[in-house]
Amino acid sequence: QVQLVESGGGLVQAGGSLRLSCAASGSIRSITTMGWYRQAPGKQREMVTTITSGGSTNYADSVKGRFTISRDNTKNTVFLQMNSLKPDDTAVYYCKAEGVFFGSWGNYWGQGTQVTVSS
Repeated sequence: QVQLVESGGGLVQAGGSLRLSCAASGSIRSITTMGWYRQAPGKQREMVTTITSGGSTNYADSVKGRFTISRDNTKNTVFLQMNSLKPDDTAVYYCKAEGVFFGSWGNYWGQGTQVTVSS
């Protein structure tokens, strides 16, 4: 069993900040990449940002300069600091982990956390 538990979502005014956390637990050999994805109502899920175990990061153009991803490899935890939030950032945010679980390669998703940005 592998679980990803997200926390930190909520309601914030435009221009505000939120910090999301995601902790992975269970039968984990190693996690290569962790990331955050989001899905707004009526839209497809999209990549927000990812980070490898070595610290390499990738960001969607829409969040560059505003969002920062970080990771604690010792705790299998990933964070997302979101600043200068905009109403367009409103979505359910999902954490994803890719790596070796139960001895084989795979990926897991968290249950999602709602982020709502009011104008």
